[in-house]
Parts: sequence; structure tokens; C-alpha cells
Amino acid sequence: MVTFTVFKGQESGVVKQSSTTKPDQLTDDNVLVRVTASGVCGTDLHYKGADMVLGHEGVGIVEAVGPAVRSLKRGDHVGWGYEVDCCGHCMECLQGAETFCPDRAMYGVSNLDQGSFATHAIWRESFLYPVPEGLSDIDAAPLQCGGATTFTALQGIKPSDTVGVMGVGGLGHLAIQFAAKMGCRVVVLSGSDRKKAEALQLGAHEFIATKDAKKLEVSSPINRLLVTAAVPPNWELVLPIMAPRSAIYPLSVSQGNLEIPYMGLILQGISVQGSLVAPRNLHRQMLEFAALHQIKPVVETFPMTEEGIKQAFDRLERGEVTYRAVLIPK
Repeated sequence: MVTFTVFKGQESGVVKQSSTTKPDQLTDDNVLVRVTASGVCGTDLHYKGADMVLGHEGVGIVEAVGPAVRSLKRGDHVGWGYEVDCCGHCMECLQGAETFCPDRAMYGVSNLDQGSFATHAIWRESFLYPVPEGLSDIDAAPLQCGGATTFTALQGIKPSDTVGVMGVGGLGHLAIQFAAKMGCRVVVLSGSDRKKAEALQLGAHEFIATKDAKKLEVSSPINRLLVTAAVPPNWELVLPIMAPRSAIYPLSVSQGNLEIPYMGLILQGISVQGSLVAPRNLHRQMLEFAALHQIKPVVETFPMTEEGIKQAFDRLERGEVTYRAVLIPK
């Protein structure tokens, strides 16, 4: 049997070091990965009180492969994200939308004995993604969820479109970079001017501070709005700057209701589109796009220890991380 170190949540919310044991022999297309970096996502905070191994933004090096593995080999750099398995046979899977497979295996629901807050993990080859040259492990880790989420929400846009990004944080600062490199005009909406210089440096063309504003003005109506802020906006202010037949993508996770003025949507034909993490084809494209255009997260690093994870979680909960936290195994 092989045993590796993991970090688990527990009812108290305090992350504890533990261990997971797996059979010595890898079966089928399973791959043993030694973790070299793990992003810390806001979703991880939701599960710190659960009896499960935390982390889903993993990057590492292949150490061993099962007999049915076809392309990966020992020494390859790979990453994985929120989804780690699917049935492969339903209509969603056959159409490349396995994130909506009824038997999908996702973080927080399946494989609770392993995650990226660990020294090692074992996943199916088909849910491991080669990390392209040009991306370090630290850069690649937050892209496995944060990058995949924003990249997916930008699919189908045109270079002539105007993309709005609400919130300059862990998701927002990646969305700005992706949209700008796709050739779009990028308009950032944030509560204050505090992050204006950073947003413009990341690729934004316009910056709008919304606090105390009575009316918002943009040079071009927004065709797609990615909502990455934790606090819902004043939709009465936002809807007038949306283009006809535009789309709103709420990306931040919330347990509450999403309330938007009814008539504002109808009269302009605005849609509200749910979006999840990337299916495998988009996940791979996202990493290649990021490497080509040198899209990199702004990160703070912490040691992958009980204390290091506590520090990262505390800063994340207080909104003090700039902009993604990454854990490095000791």
C-alpha cells in the first residue's frame, strides 16, 4: 500500500494533517501525481468544515502510471481541476459537456479522501492536463479552477465585443487578462478606485467605480458581463450599460437568490447564463492560451502545512489575498 500526506477539513473548521492510503499497483488509466503546487480557491473555504481532503487546483509531476495510460509518462507536468471523472457515455459527455454529466465526479462530492492539499494524488489520465512550457507550477495552479471558470465564461465572444468584469479579485483579475488577450474591449466595474491602476495594467481599457454612483457610463455597451464580485451589484445601475441581447454570467458562488429587475432583461433581451468550470477540451485550450499569451495569476505563496493553510484561509476570508493564494509542499 502507498500512503501520502493530505490536509483535511473538520467540523471545527480547523484544517488538520492526515494521510490517505491507496493500493500499490495502479489500475486502468490511473496516474500517481506528486503535488508541486496547489491553488487555494474560495470554494475550499466552503468545505473546511467537512470531513474531506481539501484542494482542487492541483499541479504536479507524474510519478507512476497505470497499464491503460496512453500518453502521460513519468516526469510529465500535469494539472487537474474541479472535475475528475464522468461516465463518458451520456449525451452531455458525448457532446463535450461532461461538466454536466449526471454521474460527474466533482470536488466536495466525490473522492473525498484526496485533493490538491496533499503530497500526492491519483487521478484518471483523461482528467489530467499537460502544463505547457512557459507556465510555472505556481502560475498554473490557480488556472486549474479560476482560469478554467473565467475562460469558459468567455467562449463565443468576438474581438469586437465589449466585456465587462465586475470585481478585481481572484477570478476578476484573470478574466481581465483573458478578455483583453482575446481582443475585446474590457470594462472593469469595482466598488472604488482602489484597484484601478492594477486593472488597467492587467489589460482593462476602462475602469468604473460604482460606489455612490447615480449613473454609469461606458464608451461602448457591454456585450458580456462576468460577475466575479462577492457582493451583488445594483442592477438598476448596471442594466442600462448592457447591450441589447447581451449576457450576464454570475461566477461567484453564493447561497442566496439572484435578483434582477424583470423588465430590464425583457426589454433588452438580456440573458443570465449559469456557467461552471471548463470541460476538458476548454481546460486544455485555456492552459495553452495562457501559456501563449503569458496570462499569469498574481499570487501569494504559503507553505503547505497546517499553519500555512490557516494563514492562507484567514487572509482569503478577510479579502486580503492579492489575488490568488498558492500552497507549496514542504
